[in-house]
Amino acid sequence: MLIEIIVQHAEDAILAEKHGANRLELVTAMTEGGLTPSYGIIKDVVGAVSIPVHVMVRPHGYSFTYSEDDKRVILEDIKVCKELGAAGIVFGSLTKNGEIDEAFLEKVIETAAGMKITFHRAIDEAKDIIEAYKTLQKYSDSIQTVLTSGGAPKALEGVENLKAMLALSSEKPSPAIMPGSGLSPDNIAELHEKVHATDYHFGSAVRVNGKFSEPINGNTIKKIKKILE
Repeated sequence: MLIEIIVQHAEDAILAEKHGANRLELVTAMTEGGLTPSYGIIKDVVGAVSIPVHVMVRPHGYSFTYSEDDKRVILEDIKVCKELGAAGIVFGSLTKNGEIDEAFLEKVIETAAGMKITFHRAIDEAKDIIEAYKTLQKYSDSIQTVLTSGGAPKALEGVENLKAMLALSSEKPSPAIMPGSGLSPDNIAELHEKVHATDYHFGSAVRVNGKFSEPINGNTIKKIKKILE
């Protein structure tokens, strides 16, 4: 079972690793849904832990449809993430028609060669989430994970799509489905019983008072791991 925890700096990362996280998603600006952190923070976090650090590569929170300027920035940020030793990136991009932006995705894959790639919750805003996942299956050699709430605001509300995507993932080599959004110790057992995923993503629920402005609560991570044993 893989437990991924959102972290914002080295202190978060150290606490998450200490209490059982298997992988970290490093972000900043969670009020914007998570943006690319500074290079200094990336370097600090990568040097502070031994578990994989996957860095959010998202230049703004306006949308997941990017201009040519945005795309240049994204590719440059990926190069820096690689230079700083990050194990992977977290990325997603859609066309104006709500489909996976394959042309740009292929450039991202080329630039990120040697790194792991998670396609993030941009997929939840796709015109057809199942067709979007089928598109990503074509890139299973390069994309290891798809972070998704099943197209709903919260993962528990997107169970049917999550189940459909997990069924597709079992048919041939595919990116792993990692449910995320709204997961907590109070509902992870229910979701796991319904979807039986192998990867799960947690954010504010593992923090004191459920706020990103508060520290990580290591006991909450341990509780989640025990539930999923």
